[in-house]
Amino acid sequence: MTAPTTLDDTGDDAAAPAPDAAPDLLTVENLRVWFGTTEVVKGISFTARPGRCLAIVGESGSGKSVTARTLVGLTGANSRMSAERIDLAGVDLTRQSDRSWRSIRGRDIGFVLQDALVSLDQLRRVGDEVAEPLRLHGWGNKRRRAERAVELLDAVGVPEPELRARQRPYELSGGLRQRALIASAIALDPKLVIADEPTTALDVTVQAQVLDLLAASKTRGTSIILISHDLSVVARLADEVAVMRRGEIVEFGTAHQVLHAPTHDYTQHLLDAIPSEHTRGTRLLRPPEGTTEGPRTRRPVDRDRPVVQARNVSKVFRGPDKINRTVVDDVSFDLYAGETLGIVGESGSGKTTTARITLALLEATSGDVLLHGQPWSDIPTAASRPLRKQIGIIYQDPLSSFDPRWPVGRILSDALATGSRPPSSKAEAQERAIRLLEQVGLSDKHLTTAPLRLSGGQRQRVAIARALAPEPGIIVCDEPVSALDVSVQAQVLDLLTELQDDLGVSYLFISHDLGVIHHVSDRILVMKSGKIIEQGDADDVFQQPQHPYTQRLLTALPQLAQA
Repeated sequence: MTAPTTLDDTGDDAAAPAPDAAPDLLTVENLRVWFGTTEVVKGISFTARPGRCLAIVGESGSGKSVTARTLVGLTGANSRMSAERIDLAGVDLTRQSDRSWRSIRGRDIGFVLQDALVSLDQLRRVGDEVAEPLRLHGWGNKRRRAERAVELLDAVGVPEPELRARQRPYELSGGLRQRALIASAIALDPKLVIADEPTTALDVTVQAQVLDLLAASKTRGTSIILISHDLSVVARLADEVAVMRRGEIVEFGTAHQVLHAPTHDYTQHLLDAIPSEHTRGTRLLRPPEGTTEGPRTRRPVDRDRPVVQARNVSKVFRGPDKINRTVVDDVSFDLYAGETLGIVGESGSGKTTTARITLALLEATSGDVLLHGQPWSDIPTAASRPLRKQIGIIYQDPLSSFDPRWPVGRILSDALATGSRPPSSKAEAQERAIRLLEQVGLSDKHLTTAPLRLSGGQRQRVAIARALAPEPGIIVCDEPVSALDVSVQAQVLDLLTELQDDLGVSYLFISHDLGVIHHVSDRILVMKSGKIIEQGDADDVFQQPQHPYTQRLLTALPQLAQA
């Protein structure tokens, strides 16, 4: 399907130029991409104009990220591309050498990679990473580039930017690393910014700040191509939306039209799968055609049986400036059998550190954690090892948690072997691994695949399957669906709910996505600067927030209604 080159202006963004006020900055005609013999982008066409944002949405594997990478000459190994035309302000992008691409990237096209958690060089200081485009294009001297890097970090909402510029990426949270990557992409104020999931790892307040920053760039005439699975983010920034499925554009129109009056069933499917306060207690996905599903009975939460108890937990870290910082400050909570306890807060609020202490992966400076009423966080490693099968983890960054030498089948077989029912044979291990993959929307063909060859969403699904393998009674979910498109996210959230109903498993659920938190949680803890500043029943916290910070979080939450 070819996207039209002239669209009706809905008047949604009065500051942006009218569609016919400026010529197209980028024109793409009949773009096709193959990996080997497999065609993954199938003849798509679209344009991007100064001062406008085109959003490309779709599920993992739809071809949207491949499209983005092709537009900056980074399609990848074993790939082949053809197009009738890819023109950027009179420059033919189909005829660029590697050397000429290096002069275009950063200066003319800013590119925000999808996986910021592993896209930064872990051995270089963050300030050097942000300033890299400036250095490559001969901007300023070393001192001025360092100053500009701090200015850019501050512009994208990084707290203490001078300190963060001196740190290395592994010392920063996922949200801070994502912001550093955005800062690098906009360093030279390029004419076109291609942002591949730019807010995936960001909490709502910083997400709002980054979207405001991109919107300001758009007002100044920058053209933006936004790749995202978050339709509420799309609604806030996009002027036009292209919906991709299986390498094709299946729907194209103004943001208001596509998000509020879609004409394609697939687009409606994406919209139906968005979790929110209105979906709480219901399935996000409808049963497949020809099947019926009776009402499910939720197991009651056992308020008399806490499975995890945190008591006055604090954690102090010493920074590179030799200053001690308290990142978790006197935190106490109970997680009950069969309950989902949600933890929300901005990046750096202490929620992931709290999770790591709960898992006994990090030692608390003071306080302790009990597992089923018994000491857990401060016992020797040898004593804790037999108990680990009782508490699992779904990591925020799955790729870094996998052995890159192992295929998916071995990753799952290894996890199954640590459970209370280890497989008795290789055949049984493979059979159970396949069942786990099917539970999370994958198939047996992924058993022999290395994690590096999976998409971000597929890696996250493997991480969830691995966490389920030992059949734990407690699972700590650290941003478990942040990398997933909405329909796969819905499938995973439905799965987690079904497992809780069937098995009574308890979840400590950390997410920056307030819609997800409201959908899954029984109770919610709100963290700020290492402290719990509000807690209560999920509906009470969302509908009648008491603390000004919680009110600010909810105000910053993007809504489809803003389209």
